[in-house]
Amino acid sequence: MAERAMGGQAVMEGVLMRATNGQQAIAVRRPDGTCSVKQERFVPLARRHAALRLPVVRGAVALVDTLTVGIDALLYSANEAGGEEAELSKSAVGVAVFLGLAFAVGLFMLLPTVLLRLFGLTDALPLAANLLEGVIRLSIFTIYLAAISLLPDMRRFFQYHGAEHKAINCYEAGQELTVENVRRHSRFHARCGTSFMLVVMLMSVVVFSFFGWPNVWMRIGTRLLLLPLVAGLAYEVIKLSARGTGRWQRVLAAPGMVLQRATTHEPDDSQIAVAIAALQAVNPD
Repeated sequence: MAERAMGGQAVMEGVLMRATNGQQAIAVRRPDGTCSVKQERFVPLARRHAALRLPVVRGAVALVDTLTVGIDALLYSANEAGGEEAELSKSAVGVAVFLGLAFAVGLFMLLPTVLLRLFGLTDALPLAANLLEGVIRLSIFTIYLAAISLLPDMRRFFQYHGAEHKAINCYEAGQELTVENVRRHSRFHARCGTSFMLVVMLMSVVVFSFFGWPNVWMRIGTRLLLLPLVAGLAYEVIKLSARGTGRWQRVLAAPGMVLQRATTHEPDDSQIAVAIAALQAVNPD
C-alpha cells in the first residue's frame, strides 16, 4: 500500500476523504442501503502559488479550500442520502453554509464581546477582560457541541466522523482496510476539524489580547479582520501536534482529543464500510 497523508470529514450519511496528491472521494449511504462513491481531483490553492505555502498563510488558505470542497461535498451527500425527492441546488447549500458560518462567527466570536459589554465587565484591565472573554467563548463552544451531540441526526453525523478517524488510523497503522481492522482503532485523531476549532478559540485569546479593549464596534471589526491570522496560527499548532508523539505534541493535542469525545461517536459496521469505501477510492493501491 502506497502511503499518502490523508484527511477527511463527515458529510450527510457519509465521509469525504482527501489525499495530499489531490485525489478525493465522497462515499454516501443511500436510502436503499447501497453506497455511492464519487471520485474527483482537487488542486489546493497552495499547490498553485508558492507564496500560499508559507507558514501561517497556508492555514488561512487551507480553510478556504476546506469551505470550497465542503460545499460540493454537502451538496452531493445531501442529494444522495435524501433521494430524488430531496434534490438540493448548489446555491441552496451555499446559502446554508454561509448562514452557518455567520451563526458561528456571531455565537463564538461576537457574542462574548457583546456580553462583556452588556454586563459592564469591559472596565477591567484589558488583559483580564480578554481572558474573561476567552473563557466565555470556550464555555459557549463547549456547551454548544455537547447540546447538539444529543440530537439524533447529529449523533449519526458524529458516528460517521468517528468512522472517518478510525479508517484513517487503520490506514496510517499500515493495516488492511477491513471492517474488523478499522473497528479496533481509535475514533480520535490529532488532525481533526474539532481540534482545529478549539485551537482557533484558544489562539484568539492570545492574539486579541494584544489589541486592548477599544469600543465594541472596533473590537468586532478587529476580530473579523484577524480571523485569517488566527486560523493560520491554529493550523500551525495542529500540524505541530500531529507531527509526532512526544510530550509537547501530546500536550498540544490533548484539548482537542478531549473535545472529540463530544464530536465523535462509535460507528456501526455499515458506517465503517462507507469510510473504507471513501478511503480506498483515493488510495486504490
